[in-house]
Amino acid sequence: MTNPSTPVIASRRRLRSARLAARIRGEAGQATAEYALVLLAAAALAGLLLAWATSTDGVARLMNAVLDQLIDDATS
Repeated sequence: MTNPSTPVIASRRRLRSARLAARIRGEAGQATAEYALVLLAAAALAGLLLAWATSTDGVARLMNAVLDQLIDDATS
């Protein structure tokens, strides 16, 4: 004799399994989107830094200040 609730239990298990699979796929997509946004932000920051470095003499001044400090520390 079979239990009449067996198809209901099996149906609930399939539904729970389908929901879990959908949740996992959704989180994987979310992680990919977050990764893409981080890469986009990093590229934008690099672009701003490059634009600043090419439009001003900030990099040269920074390097000169560092080298001057190193030379001063070495000679004193």
